[in-house]
Amino acid sequence: MDKNRFYYDKKFLGGKSGRPIRLLSEYLFPLESFRKYSIESTVVLFGSARIRENNDNEINKYFSKAKELAYKVTNWNIKKFSGKKYIITSGGGPGIMEAANQGAKEAGGKTIGLGISLPFEQKNNKWITKGLNFVYHYFFMRKFWFIYLTKGIVIFPGGGGTLDEFFEVFALLQTKKISREIPIVLFGKDFWEGLIDWDKLVSNNLISKEDLDLFIVLDSVDETFDYLVRNMKN
Repeated sequence: MDKNRFYYDKKFLGGKSGRPIRLLSEYLFPLESFRKYSIESTVVLFGSARIRENNDNEINKYFSKAKELAYKVTNWNIKKFSGKKYIITSGGGPGIMEAANQGAKEAGGKTIGLGISLPFEQKNNKWITKGLNFVYHYFFMRKFWFIYLTKGIVIFPGGGGTLDEFFEVFALLQTKKISREIPIVLFGKDFWEGLIDWDKLVSNNLISKEDLDLFIVLDSVDETFDYLVRNMKN
């Protein structure tokens, strides 16, 4: 093995000229891994990294709900599709992300974590399936893999990152950049209702009334599970 080859030069790979190679790596490595582990499709759960598994704050109730939903989807997937479809996927970190991975793991299924390198907060959780645990540098490549295989998305309460992920998908569906239908659930009426004034956007002709059909707001695990099962396409 010739160590003088360009692709062994860490300074080159880490510099500006190596950026296209780094970008391509964040596309090709997950692609190879998903093929290796026979991942056909996913269900993505978004939500805050700051929500914890305790009841000392009203917002923390969503941790157990995310875990329950992930367990239920995974159990259904195993029974109906031998665990090959609708693999629970999260952003890989703590909070709602950890709840999603934990629920899927405890149900006996595979589960994916698409982490991101940050100077604070983010560290991939222990529940992610070995070989399906990724850490990205580029947010847009991470978003690509969130969306590319997904057949359903559930968005739990969250901050800037969660809202960014929701509006990314919303805009892609609105503009037909995603041609397939993806059921999107905003989970938690007491959080989502009133957070965004959708009626004001419609009345000012900034979005169409039909755009509101791109998502639904639900408040229970059973309702969300039933909605996903009815609307996800194989």
